[in-house]
Amino acid sequence: MLIFSIVLVVLGVLVCWAYWPLVFVPVLLLAWVISFFRDPERKAPDGKNILVAPADGKVVEIAEVDEPNFIQGRAIRISIFLSVFNVHINRSPCSGLVRKLHYRPGRFRNALLAASSEENESNSIGIERDDAGSTRIVVRQIAGAIARRIVCSCNEGDRVKKGERVGMIKFGSRTELYVSADARFKPEVHVGQNVKAGSTVMGEIE
Repeated sequence: MLIFSIVLVVLGVLVCWAYWPLVFVPVLLLAWVISFFRDPERKAPDGKNILVAPADGKVVEIAEVDEPNFIQGRAIRISIFLSVFNVHINRSPCSGLVRKLHYRPGRFRNALLAASSEENESNSIGIERDDAGSTRIVVRQIAGAIARRIVCSCNEGDRVKKGERVGMIKFGSRTELYVSADARFKPEVHVGQNVKAGSTVMGEIE
């Protein structure tokens, strides 16, 4: 971000010197970059059995699927599409222990497409939830057509709290929440709903 901001400032100076009416272009770009990297404080709602959104954006899919890497079985998947205007900080949906990180190289298709879930570059964070059954949760960070860098700020063996920052995906992308089907998870969101990381309740585990 710092390098890009410096480039925009230099470009603004050069444009101002050459033809000042065009100076608004790099200024607007700089404002957008600063806005993109915003990181607002969020307070996770109380409730031992609720899961919160791992990302800001729009819910584009709710389905039951196989998750072979960490849950190793059937899971409820809730997919969130992040536009370039959303906050891109990812947060933990629950408190627990990071048991597994799984990076997969791939393509950079439009993250709004369902195929991006299977084909795009991604990073999965497997969390064992703090409950009697050690419910397994996965937060999957998926790159998009513009996003080319996935940042994960946690490591295997780390303990995370509900709503805690665990990484970000730079520019438009997709984040998925997987909950083991054995957990009897009841989603409280619907396709088309806008959610906020760390504060929107995604559902409750019975």
